[in-house]
Amino acid sequence: MKEEIMERLGEVEDPELGIDIVNLGLVYGVDIDDDGNVKITMTLTAMGCPLAGTINGQVTEAVKKVDGVRDVEVNIVWNPPWTKDRMSRYAKIALGIQ
Repeated sequence: MKEEIMERLGEVEDPELGIDIVNLGLVYGVDIDDDGNVKITMTLTAMGCPLAGTINGQVTEAVKKVDGVRDVEVNIVWNPPWTKDRMSRYAKIALGIQ
């Protein structure tokens, strides 16, 4: 189930950057309990991101599409802080970052 959840999260794009949150390295963890409750631990590229609510809603909706998921909690954390080093090679190339 975790792999399918990560696939669905790969469909959620950061609206400002146009790259999905998995390739940006924003997803820190996916925890699933025996009842199908999922907790996504993630961050954003910057504190005070005005689109935090939008991204949160998109993550919740994407994960709920996975069979067996009962409930979704999105936990946004700031530690460890996000850096460009967390981005995949694809994201770095797409954004022109060396």
